[in-house]
Amino acid sequence: MTVVSALALEDGSVFRGRPFGAPVDAEAEVVFNTSMTGYQEIATDPSYRGQMVTLTYPLIGNYGVATDANESRRPWIAAFIVREYYDDPSNWSSCESLGNFLIRHGIPGLQGVDTRALVRRLRARGTMRAVLVYDAAAVSDDDLVARARSVIPLGEKDLVAETSVDQLSSWGEQTPAARPLHVVVVDCGRKENILRSLARRGVRMTVVPYDASAADILALDPDGVVVSNGPGDPARLVECADMVRGLLDRRIPLMGICLGHQILGMAIGARTSRLRFGHHGANHPVQDVRTGLVHITSQNHEFQVDSDSVPSGTGFYISQINLNDRSVEGLAHESWPVFSVQYHPEGSPGPQDNQYLFDRFVQMCGNA
Repeated sequence: MTVVSALALEDGSVFRGRPFGAPVDAEAEVVFNTSMTGYQEIATDPSYRGQMVTLTYPLIGNYGVATDANESRRPWIAAFIVREYYDDPSNWSSCESLGNFLIRHGIPGLQGVDTRALVRRLRARGTMRAVLVYDAAAVSDDDLVARARSVIPLGEKDLVAETSVDQLSSWGEQTPAARPLHVVVVDCGRKENILRSLARRGVRMTVVPYDASAADILALDPDGVVVSNGPGDPARLVECADMVRGLLDRRIPLMGICLGHQILGMAIGARTSRLRFGHHGANHPVQDVRTGLVHITSQNHEFQVDSDSVPSGTGFYISQINLNDRSVEGLAHESWPVFSVQYHPEGSPGPQDNQYLFDRFVQMCGNA
């Protein structure tokens, strides 16, 4: 007997289809991602904690899942929603199917739904709470929608605490002939390619939990600090903003990525707010305000730094903007070695032309 699964949104809409992955239910918010490849990296991106992801590319699963392509220690998505799932992958390296990967980690998937209609609804009405029910053949639409409306909103969850490490760890060469740069990475739910990108530049790293204080970080004698990406509402991370403020007082070279960018904004006195349906994909155009150069970027975030709240007279300015909606994509200081970007310069897969930002950060650390 064919199992019928269903996705119900809080606005009352219901999408029925066929299950794949783990035979379990899921409750979360639903977002959409416009990338054509990278479903494994999307699944293992901690910034997606608390979210079901709808993929706009119509065929998913055809190249499987390879063990060396994970961006974190486990997948963090609540569910995948796709138009067509392919269960017989082909890959140049050893791999398993996406369905088996999701089964191993207890994550459900839904296929055979009109993802175009779902995405149009999310664009028109914004990100919504939802429930995915594995066996929904005998469940009424009204009951499904009632469950969706009872889901806890993303902004009320402490998601960073779930994705961050809970103790210090080291990355990179530890006993070089000449001391390399030492960078502390504050893990708010970091992607592995942030560490790999710095390691390729000869940087030695110490990864610390998100709740480390400025004093904790300074005691490690860093040449620079990176505040990583992560999930959820930045407004819940007041202590993180206090930590960044303490580092700014010491003029420590600092780079913020995604959530780290929002935390920097809070640290300098700016406000944050939620975007209507977020930025999720590998094709977002961002312009450097001073040079006029446009970069295609990989993005995954629901919140933004409000442009009209960036305080004047502090030396901080908006360095980059999103050309789709004019939202803030970067902050920098006129003279301090500090900058942040809302997007992912380490995005993998995705455009790699933004890797220059790691070169810029390493040079700042060396100069300091």
